[in-house]
Parts: sequence; structure tokens; C-alpha cells
Amino acid sequence: MVDYDDRLHQVYASGRALPADSLRTWMETAVAFAPTGRPLTVLDLGCGIGRFTPALAETFGGPVYGVEPSTMMLRQAPQHPAVTYLEGSAESIPLADESCDLVWLFLTIHHWADPLQGLREVRRVLRPGGVVILRTQFGDQMPNLYWYRYFPSAREVDASMYLPFDEVRAVAEQAGLVAEEQPHWVDVTEPRTLRATYERLKVRAFSTFEHIAEDELDRGFAEFERDAAAGPDRELPAFPAGVLLLRRPSK
Repeated sequence: MVDYDDRLHQVYASGRALPADSLRTWMETAVAFAPTGRPLTVLDLGCGIGRFTPALAETFGGPVYGVEPSTMMLRQAPQHPAVTYLEGSAESIPLADESCDLVWLFLTIHHWADPLQGLREVRRVLRPGGVVILRTQFGDQMPNLYWYRYFPSAREVDASMYLPFDEVRAVAEQAGLVAEEQPHWVDVTEPRTLRATYERLKVRAFSTFEHIAEDELDRGFAEFERDAAAGPDRELPAFPAGVLLLRRPSK
């Protein structure tokens, strides 16, 4: 397990900041998949430093709960009149039964100690007919991220952290949630240029880097820096980001 209270909280804001166009893309995605009524009560589970939490409140017009196990990450979360931040884990969500219309899970389920218990808790806090937007990678459908070329073990490291697609569906259904048969794919370019990508990654805010040997990191970042200096404005291709929709059945 990665401890975000150790080092990552210090670099997360600089290394994982969301450009305005990326945040807009994700909120448009959320609107497309969310229940149609307004306002909606939203749970941002594993909210980290609150990258999405205020935007979810503004998008859906209702209260948003940002739940996060890392004290140091939560201390950086932006305040918003419609947002309440709470310390808690997926396996023990500090909210009442059937209190939420929408659960936003953005690159968090692979950090859970017990995905089945976590999704059972998600089902518990969802109202009947509620929706879970699960943004995750799938171990058997990994994208070919541009920066993997600099770190030979990175793709395998990432794949090992994520369950295969069929296993994600099986765990969700075991938890009492209905999973769609196929993921949706959202094209993401974040950021757009080689230099900006290097500047983003060099602070090592991605948990991937916690599992790669230091000598491989040193070589990879040195090569990455040389390429970024030689072609700073080179535009990088978009990559497909997987989203799986889950629903709590209506009574």
C-alpha cells in the first residue's frame, strides 16, 4: 500500500494538478453518466486534495462529501460552501445509509485494502437507482502511456496494481451493484506537450514511481529531461481513460 501521508502529499498538488480543460472534460463525463435529477448528493471517495470535489458541487448543485484516509492530503483540499471533507476509508465510509445519489471514484479503487468491502460500503451509502462512476485502469486493458518508454518496468508495475476488467465487474456484482458489460473510454491529453509532461512527472506524484527502483528512475528521468529540452513543444497523443458505470438497483 502507498502511504500518502509520507511523501506524496508534499508533491501531489504540483504533480497532479488538473488543467481547466481536463476538469471540464471530466465534469462533462460525470453529467453524461449521472442520474438526471438535480440537485444530487455526491460522494467523492478517495478525494485526495480535492481536485474534483468543488467542481462536483458546482456541477450537480447539491452537497458533496469528500472522503479521504490521508490526513495530509485532506489538509490541502480547497474549501467550498457545499463541500464537507471527512477522514475515512472505502471500507468504512462515514456516511449514513442511502444518503448519496452519485459516487465518484477516480483512480482510487486500486489503493483499497479490500475492494469487495469497499464496494459494499459504496452500495450502502447509495440510494436505490444511484450511480457509481468508476474511473480506473484495468490490468488486462492498460493504455500505452507515452512516458512508459522511459521506465521499462512502469507498465508492468501499473498493470499489477489494477484488477482485470472481468474481475472488477465480478467484485462489483458480488457487492450488489450492477456493472455495465463494457467500459467507456474517455480521451485524455494531460498535459499536452512533452516539456509540460516532464515537469509534471519529475516530482514523482504518481504512485507508480513508488514501486520502481531508484536507478531505473534516475536513468528514465535523465533521458526524459533530454528529450523534453530538445522538443519542449512536441504535442503528445491522447490516451484512453477507462470508466465503468455501476448502479444500485432500484427497489
